[in-house]
Amino acid sequence: MDRKVRQFSAGVHDLALRIVWCAKYRRPVLGGRVAERLDELLRAKAEERGWEIITLEVMPDHVHLFVKHDPKSSASYVANQFKGFTSRVLREEFPHLKSRMPTLWSSSYFAASVGAVSVTTVQKYIDTQWERPSKKGERS
Repeated sequence: MDRKVRQFSAGVHDLALRIVWCAKYRRPVLGGRVAERLDELLRAKAEERGWEIITLEVMPDHVHLFVKHDPKSSASYVANQFKGFTSRVLREEFPHLKSRMPTLWSSSYFAASVGAVSVTTVQKYIDTQWERPSKKGERS
């Protein structure tokens, strides 16, 4: 994946999340036409919000999503935008999802930030700041 920095009014960013969420009770209801439609809906929501889906896998009982997002959107906001929108539309279009489960998605999700450098690299960079020469030749 190429690193693509995006600009906004207050700066630049390169933010990405790995999000995983499950169907209620881990029921395998995300197959066939439901899976196809879920894929379409997730891509439509990302486009609407200006987010970029890097990778998406719809499994029978859960979803894996790798998405780049804007700096004003928290991980919980991103996850809930995808989950809420898709639940509403899929349950309207596929009535069997209403009759088999009280809600489509489990209330929980997993989210992890994904960066271009490791935690160790960032920690080392910060820890060695005083060892680096400053631009003016002295420490402030």
